[in-house]
Amino acid sequence: MTPSQRNQKIADALENWFDQHGTDFPWRHSRDPYQVWVAAVMLQQTQITTVTPYFKRFIQCFPTVKSLASAAIDTVLKQWEGLGYYARARNLHRAAKIVINEFGGVMPETFSELKSLPGVGIYTAATIASVAFRQPVPVLDSVTIRLNLRLDQSRLDPKSTRTHRSLFERIKSRIKKSHDPGIFNLGSMELASRICRADSPQCSQCPLPEYCKAYASGFPDRIPAKRSQPKIPHYHIAAGLIWRDGRLLITRRPENKMLGGLWEFPGGKQENGETLEECLAREIKEELGVDIDVGESFTSVKHAYSHFSITLHTFHCQLHNGKSRSIGVDDFAWVAPAELNDYAFPRADIKIIEELMNTQSPK
Repeated sequence: MTPSQRNQKIADALENWFDQHGTDFPWRHSRDPYQVWVAAVMLQQTQITTVTPYFKRFIQCFPTVKSLASAAIDTVLKQWEGLGYYARARNLHRAAKIVINEFGGVMPETFSELKSLPGVGIYTAATIASVAFRQPVPVLDSVTIRLNLRLDQSRLDPKSTRTHRSLFERIKSRIKKSHDPGIFNLGSMELASRICRADSPQCSQCPLPEYCKAYASGFPDRIPAKRSQPKIPHYHIAAGLIWRDGRLLITRRPENKMLGGLWEFPGGKQENGETLEECLAREIKEELGVDIDVGESFTSVKHAYSHFSITLHTFHCQLHNGKSRSIGVDDFAWVAPAELNDYAFPRADIKIIEELMNTQSPK
């Protein structure tokens, strides 16, 4: 079998498998480029089961790129609340404005134009170009990289830019053989996620074993080679439930920081040699220019991000001296507990709010 014939067989088998076994997700009901784009962004580093309800709500709230572009960023972040990686939401909002102002409200079609939009990298641009516009552009992500390294029994480093360039050209020769590049890419991603799994590939359910060199070797799970995972650091964060006349002080994180644009209970990371109470008093002074009296502990919650984890410790507090100013924060507000749900918070703070709603707040 020639390389060209093998590529044709792989493309045909992938498309046939997806037609029969592809999962019916809500974003697959339409090839509207805007919906394809929103789904592709949400699916970056987030599990499909998590994305499904968010996608439905987001599209219901912002059914068109125009409606997204005209929305306030606070409204967008509130719809995104709990999905994580909030830069994705901010970039979607910025890019929607660019589509309206620079592309006449019509999503660009070419791979290069799509990549020019904020937050649209090679993966997202390829997804939109292939699914919405049927262009033969391969989608490269961690799972399709694994699938194609196994097909060719390649021991290239899956994290290497050089590997990505090589695979992009190799898969391009396969996708050009497909009848529908979008189906080819969707089939590759789903097959890799469901069947060609990292630790336990289900080769008996795969439509490609006769074309897979790793399967022929008898040890498909050895490709790609396993990497040791670095230890994830853990931090202790102190945050204040600062009360005044039955209202709580919340602050908005700077746009250029992690979780930028979200609201939170003010505080920060504990440094070596200081107690949580000392940490909280210092952070509030640095962020807001006020002195506080740190009172009793309220609760602690644990939360994991992609590259570190935290324990968030909260304390009831009262203002002691000074007038709040936005020094290390973008903004602040005094809000009644019942109003907290009107603001977009990180998931760890949401856990605090949920517990707060079940207790009697100080007056």
